[in-house]
Amino acid sequence: MDVDVVVVGAGVAGLAAARALALGGQRVVVLEARDRIGGRTWTDSELGVPVDLGASWIHGIDGNPLWSLASSFGIETVEFTVGSFQFDGRPIAWHGPSGARLSPAAAAAFVADLHTVDAALLDVVAAAPPPATHAVAVDTALRTLRWEGDRAARVREYAAHRSEDLCGAPITLLDAHGLDDEHVAGDEVVFPGGYAQYAHALASGLDVRTSAVVRTVTSSGSSVTVELTDGSSVSAAHVVVTAPLGVLQAGAITFEPPLDPEVVDAMGRLGMGVYDKVFLRFPERFWGDDWVVRQQGSAGVDWHSWYDMSRVTGEPVLAALVGGAGARRIETLPDALVVDEAVTALRRMFGSAVPEPDAVRITRWAADPFARGSYSYLHVGASPDDHDRLGTPSGRVQLAGEATWGDDPATVHGALRSGLRAAGRLLGTEVDADSLAAPVDR
Repeated sequence: MDVDVVVVGAGVAGLAAARALALGGQRVVVLEARDRIGGRTWTDSELGVPVDLGASWIHGIDGNPLWSLASSFGIETVEFTVGSFQFDGRPIAWHGPSGARLSPAAAAAFVADLHTVDAALLDVVAAAPPPATHAVAVDTALRTLRWEGDRAARVREYAAHRSEDLCGAPITLLDAHGLDDEHVAGDEVVFPGGYAQYAHALASGLDVRTSAVVRTVTSSGSSVTVELTDGSSVSAAHVVVTAPLGVLQAGAITFEPPLDPEVVDAMGRLGMGVYDKVFLRFPERFWGDDWVVRQQGSAGVDWHSWYDMSRVTGEPVLAALVGGAGARRIETLPDALVVDEAVTALRRMFGSAVPEPDAVRITRWAADPFARGSYSYLHVGASPDDHDRLGTPSGRVQLAGEATWGDDPATVHGALRSGLRAAGRLLGTEVDADSLAAPVDR
């Protein structure tokens, strides 16, 4: 055998697994299809300042392993607690369907409505018979409250956008229980230097081979052979595959023999959401002091949420975050048309004086062959347990990544923990995240 363990994928899950295994005395090689490491954590500087094209936030610092590792790795953070689509607690500017900003009283009344509906949803979701969508749960809650007209319409809009934001999926495809695990403990933080700092810290000292596209994983007796598209191969005693759910669902990697039926069935039930970002750098900051700007009504179907990235970058950058069907739609458009739509949306709220941006960066995660989406979600009919089922070992092969972590799927800390779980199974002992700060001796 060439090594003890092959890890497929140099995202946070793969690098965490590989680092833990190397620190445990295993010979490990990491095969990464891209020409960079980090996976869906991707920090880019084309705007002149670092921005995160993939994951941006630590979602809840309380008890979060990424929070303690930030200190160990020397990663600077900035508090930005609006990343889980909160509707209050931090400065948020709500704009009505006309584009005009809501008065403080109107905004407070709307936020109060959201609190009321969220409270009602607890009982509705708990009683929802499977399969049921989150859209049906919201409608049921509104009927219970006997809300109709514009009041109900604004709540439905918000619920739809929350599904698109948190899951990258339309609310009509999200299971009624799809937001059960979305509680965030503690503040949220982002990184002036970018999320990719974690990947580089985790990869330090490891044997990571980029532009290495895996085609097949073949188990035979006491070894596993991983074959690449260039015809080369690596053999090992075990393989940890951290390819995103969308890549696995597309059959981009062939497993021989196939993965266990329990794993395959879970893979088919879960969904892969799409969540894209449109970063615009302007000559000056024109949007005031609010952390987030949100547009209600038809004008906000796709362009409903704008985040003030100047709090992180120090430069006048706004980011529109678009999920679900809206993200899939803008991925089909040329950059110029996307920018035109975005600027038109901003001018609706802030007037015709909004200038053209100086620089633009647009993501297209669904079109990325090594992601095929942004993160997993609980598709209607799936069970929360399907995430962990996906991570069940199939002989000498096991999957890891955010989609395999049932407690906190669709998060970077979920990906990290899934990688540590995979490594712990092979080492025969639980791995503590803080141990990853130790140097790897090659």
